[in-house]
Amino acid sequence: MPVGEVSAFLAAPEAGGLSLFVGTTRQWTGERETVRLWYEAYEPMALAELGHLADEAAERWPVARCCLLHRLGEVPVAESSVVVGVATPHRAEAFAACRWLIDTLKERVPIWKRETFADGSEAWVRPHG
Repeated sequence: MPVGEVSAFLAAPEAGGLSLFVGTTRQWTGERETVRLWYEAYEPMALAELGHLADEAAERWPVARCCLLHRLGEVPVAESSVVVGVATPHRAEAFAACRWLIDTLKERVPIWKRETFADGSEAWVRPHG
C-alpha cells in the first residue's frame, strides 16, 4: 500500500491534523498462527460505499482531504491491507474521523476476508474482526 503517497496527499495548508490508520495482517490471533489473508469484494458496490463514507465524513467533520484504500487478494503477514487517512484543521477531528471511517468501512463496505492458518486450515472472518 502506498502509505507514503497517502501521507503526502493528505498534507494541506488548512490541515493541522493528519490521522493515518494502516491495517496489517497479524501473525497471531490468540494461539492460532496466521500465514496470510485473502480479501474479496464486490468491487462496484465497495467503491461506491467507500465514496459514500468519504462524503459522510466530510458532513460530520471539517475534512480537508480523505483517503480510503483497501487491498484485494493475498496479503501476507505484516503487510498492509487497508489505509485510511484524514486531514482536518485540528487533531481531535482527524482522530475522530479516521476512527469512524475504519470502523464504518469494516461494517458497511462489502469486502470479505479469508484467513489461512499455519496448520493449513482456513476460515472466513467476520467483518468486525
